[in-house]
Amino acid sequence: MSRPRPAPATRAAVPPFAVMSILNRVAELRAAGRDVVSLCAGEPSAGAPSDVRARMTELMGGVPLGYTETFGIRPLRAALAGHYARWYGLDVDPDAIAVTTGSSGAFTLAFLAAFDAGDRVALARPGYPAYRNILTALGCEVVELDCGPEQRFSPDVTVLEAAHARAPLAGLVLASPANPTGTMVDAQQLAALAGWCAEHGVRLVSDEIYHGITASGEAGSCAWAVDRDALVISSFSKFWGMTGWRLGWCLVPADLRPAFDALAGNFALCAPVPAQHAAVAAFTDRSYAEAAAAGRTFDAARAVLLAALPSLGWGAVAPADGAFYVYAELGAALADHVDSVAWCAALLEREGVALTPGTDFDTVRGGSAVRVSLAAGPDAVAEAVTRIRRFQS
Repeated sequence: MSRPRPAPATRAAVPPFAVMSILNRVAELRAAGRDVVSLCAGEPSAGAPSDVRARMTELMGGVPLGYTETFGIRPLRAALAGHYARWYGLDVDPDAIAVTTGSSGAFTLAFLAAFDAGDRVALARPGYPAYRNILTALGCEVVELDCGPEQRFSPDVTVLEAAHARAPLAGLVLASPANPTGTMVDAQQLAALAGWCAEHGVRLVSDEIYHGITASGEAGSCAWAVDRDALVISSFSKFWGMTGWRLGWCLVPADLRPAFDALAGNFALCAPVPAQHAAVAAFTDRSYAEAAAAGRTFDAARAVLLAALPSLGWGAVAPADGAFYVYAELGAALADHVDSVAWCAALLEREGVALTPGTDFDTVRGGSAVRVSLAAGPDAVAEAVTRIRRFQS
């Protein structure tokens, strides 16, 4: 008699992040000798600033790298507080800053600290799929706000009111600049959203990991300028190009700090310690300058792609205010492909260009859209455009 076998937990039944599967295929093709232009991952090509890399080299010479405080080493939290003063003119207590294992760790801890299973949490569609999948795995009810061109792909008070009227919301996840669209909310819109959340007892979670990477050159609007009850999440991965260092942080409201601290200690003990020590050097003038220079290459890559769009025959494009993405409808260029997944797969196999299908970000209309990452720089984008034209001809 056969015994019943344990089954995976139902909470684990979330879709995979398609971009990771594409990256696996890119690696296979490159291992086989193919020349692949990868514009699928949000990974800046310049890497960490030189002062950060130099500090990491010094650390290998004998600095103790044991466990740190749960919220991270004091010098790094002090440097982060200085960053908020420098960029936003905000006074942030270092004790309010929790250093985490990437922004992904910050989101998991923030959602656990702020929301119970069954809570309704709203987020924009299209949007970063990990929000939806982490919340789903934690037992929350995800409320997708359909944010198309009419809302500039960002939620407004009107769509929040409608969602809240159906059943009360417990939270709102807001990203600006957003992934995949690159669109931003300005200070006035952020204040309106934060004010609505405060009035209705809704916790705002503000994803600010692409701050500093904007077409205007401004850092972006920080949610703590208008709402100290918000959870503000950021990372060293984007502006500073430190993706593999797995280091992020969260500004934690006073009422959530004990819970956040307890959860962080149980989940990871502390963030990667060598990365914490090295990241203090991310706040030198030279590091800021190098990161800003890398941002100008994203601007150049964006200009290359936007100039080429008419010749590609693609459809509507989201306003790319910041980050390093362009999110576009394929329109007639989709041709006889069943959806953007099939289109991207064919493009990769035939021409060696990796893009991300919109289905990762929009489960309703993403089958006709693609996200192009500009992080590889203008030369890579120009080469990709040449190959895409050939693919579509």
